[in-house]
Amino acid sequence: MLAMAYPKLLSSANILKTAVQLVEHGNADGLSLRAVASALDVKAPSIYRYFPHKEALEAAVAGEILNLMLREFRAASESADPETRFRRLADAYLRFARKRFPLYQFVVQSRLPEKYGSKAGKAVWNLLIEAASGVSGQPDDTAAAVAIWSFLHGYTTLEHSGAFGASGPKGGLERGLEAFLSSFRSRTERDRKGHSTRAGKRSVTEEAMIRR
Repeated sequence: MLAMAYPKLLSSANILKTAVQLVEHGNADGLSLRAVASALDVKAPSIYRYFPHKEALEAAVAGEILNLMLREFRAASESADPETRFRRLADAYLRFARKRFPLYQFVVQSRLPEKYGSKAGKAVWNLLIEAASGVSGQPDDTAAAVAIWSFLHGYTTLEHSGAFGASGPKGGLERGLEAFLSSFRSRTERDRKGHSTRAGKRSVTEEAMIRR
């Protein structure tokens, strides 16, 4: 049951809360100022003072959902160990999408590119980059973050649609995450060896110059 509000208690906060509830209850396609006003038992013009048009309401809803995601992602990112942080963030991503799929879907399918430029959108993205960079060993590793995000989103979408069938994913999620980690470990090891080799060559060159 959606929370109701009396006109004298109307505010942007309870309008937004009601709109998010509507989305979570599967009414994302019908989200409108009129639908929110009806849920709050007020006239639609009462909403215009706070959100002048549907796009403003949708942008605010997307921002609020990103804030909900951000809180869970931050809690999962507190581990100091890079691999643990990576796995916990992946778990938090999937847990949010599974438990609150209508909200997740609203954000990822919303035709509002500016939502990713919002404060919450940037913060969510930065956590993904930090987790990816932590295991890849490359600072600000956008490519790794995009690869991980694409994998998690694809897995979430397939799982929700039932595409895995009765047999389930058969460990596909864990294999995919381990493949990322294994690839990152290999690249880090190659980079370390390359650095050692270059350092060794410099030492030999420097020693030869000293002997001259």
